[in-house]
Amino acid sequence: MLAVSVMHDIDMLPTDTGALLAGVPQVTVTLTDVAAAIRDADPNSPSAHGRLDLWLRVRRAIAERSLDELAETLRPVALPVGHELHPGPSWVRQRVLGGCLDLGIGFAGLFRDQPDNVIVTPQSVLDAAGIDAGPWWRGANEYLENMGALATSRWRREPRGPLRPMGDCDVITLLASAVFRGALCADAGGMRAIAAPMRNRGWLELSRIDSAFALSAAAITDDENRGFPRPILLTIDEVTIVPEGGRPAEIVLRDPVGADKSWLRDILYR
Repeated sequence: MLAVSVMHDIDMLPTDTGALLAGVPQVTVTLTDVAAAIRDADPNSPSAHGRLDLWLRVRRAIAERSLDELAETLRPVALPVGHELHPGPSWVRQRVLGGCLDLGIGFAGLFRDQPDNVIVTPQSVLDAAGIDAGPWWRGANEYLENMGALATSRWRREPRGPLRPMGDCDVITLLASAVFRGALCADAGGMRAIAAPMRNRGWLELSRIDSAFALSAAAITDDENRGFPRPILLTIDEVTIVPEGGRPAEIVLRDPVGADKSWLRDILYR
């Protein structure tokens, strides 16, 4: 807690059982809350520090808002299982069949310096604040399906373009929409392969991109913005990640350079 306070400039007053977060209203943080925030990370690791920093900032922001504000800004967020931002099983409100995608709660504009971002909110934060978000979840589901319908309309206008966020739903979250999955799979015989290596972009035409693209793009994307490290298969009801294996990079390197092509001649540039 001291490391996070110093490194992330969070004002807190130590107590025998945890700390008090400065601000109005003052917020009590227990050591149990800290353990829930860092989960299975080594307490001395950068991952644990990042998780606790996010937990404390979300807890502070939640305390400053009314229940009406929170209900209005609640949004669905889908994350791959094992993702850095995934707060664990207690956060999951809905599991998409296939075992690789979970849906839970976030809030839009929770941080004033990130008004356009949806912030994943662990269940332990809501529990610490004494908030029951269950009655709000139906509205979040309706929002997801509405955004899925809008994303479907855009995709039909630009069928070869990359998938992009719609409203407050990123691409990974849109894949949790039954409406959107149904539209994508209906035009592909019931199953569709997708590359979504980052949360804000996805590609449908895998035959038109490099076979190593999904792996490489995921590898160079930071942990918070990473999507699926390998291509995924969609059906109307399921989202499944393809198994590990194969040598896509080797396949790409086998392609001939094409030095005998007439268009690869020397050109003088001015």
